Amino acid sequence: MRKIASVAAVFAIVLLVGCGNSTNNNANVTPTATTTPGNANNEGTANTPNNTTDAVTSASVVDNEEAFKKAISADGTWIAATLKDLTFTEDLVLDGQFTNKDEPARKIALYTQDADHNITNSYKLTAPKLTIKSKNARIQGGTFIGDVYVEADGFSLVNATVEGNVYFADAKYQSTFDTSDQGKVTGVTEVKK
Repeated sequence: MRKIASVAAVFAIVLLVGCGNSTNNNANVTPTATTTPGNANNEGTANTPNNTTDAVTSASVVDNEEAFKKAISADGTWIAATLKDLTFTEDLVLDGQFTNKDEPARKIALYTQDADHNITNSYKLTAPKLTIKSKNARIQGGTFIGDVYVEADGFSLVNATVEGNVYFADAKYQSTFDTSDQGKVTGVTEVKK
């Protein structure tokens, strides 16, 4: 546990040093261990069902299954990042609408990176099924083992692999699916109602 805390502290320090440039690109940030609102590199807002701003949130960096489930819930954070491989026997749901840079966004970060944004470690997330209900959600930097069911627009894989199938609840969701940035699916990608 002390080792994980040390690693998280190092990531936080690296981010704080890198935050001096106000034109920093927030799209590929190193997840930090802080959940303090207003962190410049991974700030986002949670939206209530009527689409009004509810709260400012930041990344949730986790090292256990329960914390990860909370991070991907509707009450979680816009970035859910892990510091190790995680395995679930139950289905997972990425739910809730969050924003980053005033755009809908949600990210499952299965990696860590250095100050130069080079991936230093990639992780595996295993579950029978992952349902995507958040708009513009992405899995980035690692591998999901299981089937993904997409019920929202804009799902993408960024430098990530799904070892399984990707099913879409509607053809309109499939039409916005993106694997152009090193995304890979080992199974089928099809509409399945």
